[in-house]
Amino acid sequence: MQVVIALGGNALLQRGQPLEAEVQLRNITIAAKAIAELAAAHKVVVTHGNGPQVGLLALQAAAYNRVQPYPLDVLNAETEGMIGYLLEQQLYNHLPESQVVTVLTQVEVDAKDPAFERPTKPIGPLYSQDEAEQLAAEKGWTVALDGNAYRRVVPSPTPLRIIELPTIQLLVQGGVIVVCVGGGGIPVVKTSTGKLSGVEAVIDKDLAAALLAIELKADALLLLTDIDAVYTEWDSPKAQPLHQVTPQQLKNYTFAPGSMAPKVAAACKFVNTTGGVAGIGRLEDAGRILAGGAGTMVTHS
Repeated sequence: MQVVIALGGNALLQRGQPLEAEVQLRNITIAAKAIAELAAAHKVVVTHGNGPQVGLLALQAAAYNRVQPYPLDVLNAETEGMIGYLLEQQLYNHLPESQVVTVLTQVEVDAKDPAFERPTKPIGPLYSQDEAEQLAAEKGWTVALDGNAYRRVVPSPTPLRIIELPTIQLLVQGGVIVVCVGGGGIPVVKTSTGKLSGVEAVIDKDLAAALLAIELKADALLLLTDIDAVYTEWDSPKAQPLHQVTPQQLKNYTFAPGSMAPKVAAACKFVNTTGGVAGIGRLEDAGRILAGGAGTMVTHS
């Protein structure tokens, strides 16, 4: 079975954890163990989020005022290299006989995507309301609630085309475990002259993972995060987990934009397009989710 595994940025740096390299390495070691267990029985391609990481890099870049802060497309590329390196290393430690490679991946978006006018994608650390409002005033950020705290939000345009897809396909056909489309990919647009140019955005990792899984004709898509399942009426006394559900049934519910809503949309898009299955749940439950014993499984019927 061909499985695309999408690791959430909050699975690699969990909510409330310090944004430190040692903490991230510890979490990535856990992720590599879960991936290795799946890779023993299936062909896997790995992608990952970067919300906490790219936000931290943006803060670090802004702290040095002798140069203009690097744009988000460049910071996205930096996180792809950083997280890809750590994943490669730990996957090698768990699967020393396997070949693992990271592909820095550009993903084309539409320059006229309305998402550029409505930022929704959370990046960076958590803030109190007072901290968030102060930073918004100082830096011109847009901030929004993410759970019980506030985070910076940035545009998240729809992914249209994976530029390096032919290379990824060749590597997959050669039996290589590929880490790619990290953080949703590096956002680029095609100019009037046909050239590519980076843009200020962070593409949603889940929607990009669905596009990747569809293009690779994968059998399954796993969207792994720090929440054990998809819940109805999340963060309320009436919250209930959904265990097996169809895209049609999911239309009856509303989910938080910028967090669970894109995961549900990605799962539904993959299932409706391919007829495959999509699982949503905790990183450490990856194998059980694929087997139908944990998380939320989205199926065609």
